[in-house]
Amino acid sequence: MAQQSGQQVKRVTTKTVMAMKKEGNKIACLTAYDYVTAKLLDQAGVEIVLVGDSLAMVFQGEETTLPVTLEDMLYHAKAVVRGVRRALVIVDMPFMTYQGNPEEGFRNAGRIMKETGAGGVKVEGGERVAEMIRMTAQAGIPVMGHLGLTPQSIHSFGGYQPRGATKEEARRIIAEARVLEEAGVFSIVLEKIPATLAAKVTQSVSIPTIGIGAGIHTDGQILVVSDMLGLYEDFHPRFVRRYANLAEEIRSSVGKYVSDIKSKKFPSKDESYTSLVSRK
Repeated sequence: MAQQSGQQVKRVTTKTVMAMKKEGNKIACLTAYDYVTAKLLDQAGVEIVLVGDSLAMVFQGEETTLPVTLEDMLYHAKAVVRGVRRALVIVDMPFMTYQGNPEEGFRNAGRIMKETGAGGVKVEGGERVAEMIRMTAQAGIPVMGHLGLTPQSIHSFGGYQPRGATKEEARRIIAEARVLEEAGVFSIVLEKIPATLAAKVTQSVSIPTIGIGAGIHTDGQILVVSDMLGLYEDFHPRFVRRYANLAEEIRSSVGKYVSDIKSKKFPSKDESYTSLVSRK
């Protein structure tokens, strides 16, 4: 529900989203990378705003999420947090900021929390990052997990194909979801896995699952905001529903702006200052 003017704002917390799972209330999540977008998403009623490492692709123009740095994430997370009053802000930990050893990941997670004011961090993987998650969660830092297609491992996967299609891989994803829950994550993103598998994972853990290309049976959904609004046109995954076509609207608007300048229609007399205000 969108915020009303003058309405008292109640912060969304990890406790809030965990209660939403128990109550059967779906969780709405989107990514954001800047103050203006984050403010609009928050006002529209999104419960979780993820500062995703997808900014490498949709903001920086990279081919994968791998090049984005911790400094990049800190910069964008600070801007997003300034725009949010209600939603829970989670920040992706970028590639090689936590995979090396648990202590390094723990310190980097602490830096994100300390420097940005975010509400938690997100990491990709299962058993191999469980110790880092355990250390971080025990220190009071909320951690969101991520299973299925994990973009930071895209080179080992060999592409963006769906995961969990075989019985062995499906069993592993279910088992790793339980490992993540035991380690202390408050929720798990399930990306690009069969809907039936996502349903089984959701039923097998007591924490919320957030789907992206994982069907309807997860506890919530997340999309990259640039995809959902039709801003990013380089590719269009089948799981993305476009609610707007802002790329075309922006091109059209800028085209009219350029045309008005060339034809001397902008600025008009009403858009110009005709006299100076005297100072006394």
